[in-house]
Amino acid sequence: MMRRGIFVLTVVVLGLVGWFAAAAKAETFKIDDTHSSVVFRIKHMNVSYFYGRFNKIEGRFTLEDGDAAGNSIEIEVDASSVDSKNEGRDRHLKSPDFFNAKQFKTITFKSTAIKSAGEGKFEVTGDLTLHGVTKSVTVPVERVGKGPGREGGTIAGFEAVFTVKRSEFGMEFMNGPLGDEVRLMVGIEGAAE
Repeated sequence: MMRRGIFVLTVVVLGLVGWFAAAAKAETFKIDDTHSSVVFRIKHMNVSYFYGRFNKIEGRFTLEDGDAAGNSIEIEVDASSVDSKNEGRDRHLKSPDFFNAKQFKTITFKSTAIKSAGEGKFEVTGDLTLHGVTKSVTVPVERVGKGPGREGGTIAGFEAVFTVKRSEFGMEFMNGPLGDEVRLMVGIEGAAE
């Protein structure tokens, strides 16, 4: 009877050690905006797609297989860093007609729930705040990779591609000549903290 008790205790202890080891593997990464991109695509005059980007991105993320519920993503984009390859258009995009970057300085995403969707894939639900409006969105996220960085630390990255309607965030200027649906392509790289 005593041997059975010792065996059960050993199994429990080994299970806890394994759980703590798995928990210790989860790393938090600080976003490197030099190697990260937030690109948007919108239809122009119903004949072509126009692409733009944001140049200032910061935040943190934890993405590990296993206990996906313990993962998190927080991204903050400087709305005034919008870049459309044209200074006049950039000024217009920053104006109250579009992003109103003076009043709504940041575009943010903060995860509220993350579920595993297969090896290296996740279904991420979170609050997206754009133009002063916050809405819950669910997006597919794929962990692209994880490995050693050039300076010796660990780096990791992920990608998310999803669509939002700008009218749902109070951005209705020129709705028609400009598409309502905006595709966001988010490629993020971060360094372990």
